[in-house]
Amino acid sequence: MVDKEFCMSSFLALRYIENDDKEFCEGIKHQRYRQIPLEQKYFINSALTADIAIRNQFHLVSNEKLGILLSGGMDSSVLASYMPKGSDAYTFRFLGGKFQPDELERAEYFAKYNGLNLHYIDIDWNIVESTVDTLMKSKGAPVHSIEPQIYYAAKQAQKDGITMMVVGDGADYIFGGMDGLLSKDWTFEEYYKRSIYLEPEEILVKPADVRYLFERYRIGKNSVDYIRFYNEIVTDESYASYENAFHTAGMPFIDPYEKLALSVPLDIERIRKGESKYIVRELFGMKYPVPVPQKLPMPRPVDTYFADWKGPVRPEFRKDLDMKKYSGNQKWLMYCLERFLNLIEQK
Repeated sequence: MVDKEFCMSSFLALRYIENDDKEFCEGIKHQRYRQIPLEQKYFINSALTADIAIRNQFHLVSNEKLGILLSGGMDSSVLASYMPKGSDAYTFRFLGGKFQPDELERAEYFAKYNGLNLHYIDIDWNIVESTVDTLMKSKGAPVHSIEPQIYYAAKQAQKDGITMMVVGDGADYIFGGMDGLLSKDWTFEEYYKRSIYLEPEEILVKPADVRYLFERYRIGKNSVDYIRFYNEIVTDESYASYENAFHTAGMPFIDPYEKLALSVPLDIERIRKGESKYIVRELFGMKYPVPVPQKLPMPRPVDTYFADWKGPVRPEFRKDLDMKKYSGNQKWLMYCLERFLNLIEQK
């Protein structure tokens, strides 16, 4: 059924359309990610068992010409160690290399250490703007700000003869990398405010309720099952971004972490003491003689992109928005939603 108000609110709050039965308009069906069933996963309980499971996955795709999205972070650098020598690695570069230069240096180190051919994928606003409509049409919804650059990298890899890309997104969700969300035992209201990206009531003229989703995870009067929310909601939203970008580009991909599952409970206290993704940290120590890199999200200079943006002008958005209070990531959500609404009016 068509429920534009719900879809707008869901995207602003959660970065995806949570209800499969609701759409922005007639004739458009939004795409939704489905997690790999547990029976198809490798159950692991240590860095050693994870190492075996990842090696097995690389063996299964040994007939492919693999490329890898390589950042200067821990997750992708671990996967780089399993890549065949001479494989191609792709690292995003923004603002002529002035954005996160330390991460670029680390990517160069990991590529050289593993005998990989490093290619920089230079991304600017023109590339983002020229690809986002294609991605939104494919998804049937607005998209995450990382999707244009992933799509662009996949198209470049295709030109290089790559038949399958390797990514390391899933480590955060399998091994406890979202340490902010896992940092304490939240009250229900605290977790709701911490987890949404934008409050629909603050942005839209006709907002829809999204609290119902969090109510599913309420425990008792004022607690929340944040582990289950983390494993179900947060994970689905992130994986969907990679799936749409690669699918739209026509590039098969594999995330070896996504096919792993812990056979023992996540050690939350260990994470809270500063060892997020402790199993991946141990894997990194098995692979490299250097300190574990600082944890950083996939780079994208959205604060720079939207530094002078005046905000949305469509009638669905409130006119009293103070754009100075919003981050670049939050501005992207408003920008992308408005652009999608303009797009579907043209169909």
